[in-house]
Amino acid sequence: MKHILFLVFVCAAALTAADEDGAALFQKHCALCHKDPPVNRAPLPEALMKLTGEQIRQSMDSGSMKEQSAALNAEQKAAIAAHLSRAAAVKADAGRCAPGYEPRTDSSFWNGWGVDPENSRFQPAKMAGLTAADVPKLQLKWAFGIPNSPVAASQPTLFAGRLFFGSNDGTVYATDAKTGCILWTFKAAASVRTAIMIGVVSNANPAAMFGDTQANVYAVSTKTGNLVWKLKVDNHPVARITGAPKMYGSRLYVPVSSIEEVTGGSVKYECCKFRGSVVAIDVESGKQVWKSYTIPDPPQPTKKNSAGIQLYGPAGAAVWLSPTLDLQQRLVIVGTGNGYSDPANKYTDAVIAFDMDTGSMKWVRQLAENDGWNFACVSPNKANCPEKNGPDVDIGASPILRTLSGGKRVLVVGQKSGVVHGLDPDNEGKILWQTRIGQGGALGGVQWGMAADNNNAYVALSDIHLRAKAGGLFALNLATGAKVWFAAPPEPPCAGKNGCTPALMAPLTVIPGLVLAGSMDGVLRAHDAATGKIVWEFNTARDFDTINGVKAKGGSLSATGPVLANGMMFVNSGYGTLGGMPGNVLLAFGPQ
Repeated sequence: MKHILFLVFVCAAALTAADEDGAALFQKHCALCHKDPPVNRAPLPEALMKLTGEQIRQSMDSGSMKEQSAALNAEQKAAIAAHLSRAAAVKADAGRCAPGYEPRTDSSFWNGWGVDPENSRFQPAKMAGLTAADVPKLQLKWAFGIPNSPVAASQPTLFAGRLFFGSNDGTVYATDAKTGCILWTFKAAASVRTAIMIGVVSNANPAAMFGDTQANVYAVSTKTGNLVWKLKVDNHPVARITGAPKMYGSRLYVPVSSIEEVTGGSVKYECCKFRGSVVAIDVESGKQVWKSYTIPDPPQPTKKNSAGIQLYGPAGAAVWLSPTLDLQQRLVIVGTGNGYSDPANKYTDAVIAFDMDTGSMKWVRQLAENDGWNFACVSPNKANCPEKNGPDVDIGASPILRTLSGGKRVLVVGQKSGVVHGLDPDNEGKILWQTRIGQGGALGGVQWGMAADNNNAYVALSDIHLRAKAGGLFALNLATGAKVWFAAPPEPPCAGKNGCTPALMAPLTVIPGLVLAGSMDGVLRAHDAATGKIVWEFNTARDFDTINGVKAKGGSLSATGPVLANGMMFVNSGYGTLGGMPGNVLLAFGPQ
């Protein structure tokens, strides 16, 4: 799964007409990919237009699009950046809390990605402060506009009356959960897409911990936003952190991914050298304890491509989302992505378990073989495409660990192939059951995640390439994988708009009796957990008045799921990549 903001020039050829204006340059060389339906996850132009010119230039000059932009001169880059940029300036003090304001604290929380070490995304009623009957009565309390962003991709964390979330321009916000007013901000070096993990660090002080898209990990004070420590966990030029860190005891476990698939599309690039990894950090000192690669063997020279460029491998197996902690076996469990280059290996599209204390690899269960892929595979010049290339069916969603009645355990793994797997965590990931829910593909199957209670796993289906026939919500029996029910997606209210589809890419959230599912059509729906019947819905794909004065609208619900705690619900709306409708709003719902 590619949790990436592909900016410009995914499919741009070398540009030579320096006298063309930005609109003509974009139309001639970029519009082939940046269109609806989506091509290889390239965002729509309206998503790019929410970025600042500075963000676009940074991506071309030194960021993720550096390789693709190498043939452009400065004037051409400036012209396209000026054409695309539509972001409005934001007042620095807009939406700030009054001086000396203190949030009303509460013991309820939603901390990090999956709310618990097992990534169940199940919030008990007591912690949620809401029952299944309460959710349909919720009303919108406030909306927060996220500046300079075509995506609302950092799932919020609620802790001690404060709401924490990141943004595309690197700003991390701490707001009052009840009102949304800003308590403090922190500026990271790059985009912050991860959910934020709260934990006690030095001197018994709580800190907010997160990663950015330059592979930096931060700890900042939850009280002031001051930096406690910062650590770069990978020096590869396009390494990044997209999955939320997970904390247990005195250690923070960080997943590392990359966008070398993009740079690998250039015929002049030495593809490929990145390997996914998990890094353990001591939370008091901010120092690395251990780092374990998902592919143990470092890449070696293999052959030269048609342009005479030396190629390397094996590479890939990125870790896209938050690790799952098996506290019984003391394991850190992750799903990995596809390979980037030859040779094929057993660590891609796999579930891997590492020892929590030492980082040693304990077991590997590969769920799709020979899945090598990079952007060269879809370009006219396939110079860097692996010989053993596959459909790009990562395990991008966090595995879910559950204990069944009688004590037997199951690890539920959703894959972009359209298959959900039940593995035995106590027998090196042996396959217990497999259930196909969809056709699958690069943007198919399970994208961002599932949820589970004590009986069922709830699974959202994307299959966005099927357009009007995409989507669907499933309940699968945890013990057997049998389909308990299926809820077909309703007709999208946004029909006819670019990026509008019934596909379900967003991770699900469960409270007792209710499953919450966000759709690419912008609608958040609550389903009865016993039957799948829709009992409430809210269309987020519209304009909102915001408490911080930022012009904001909702769009596709994709990268993050609803967060419920202390009687409130929070959800991001707007995801302009993966073919979705852009947006930049965080919505807060509360009781009447």
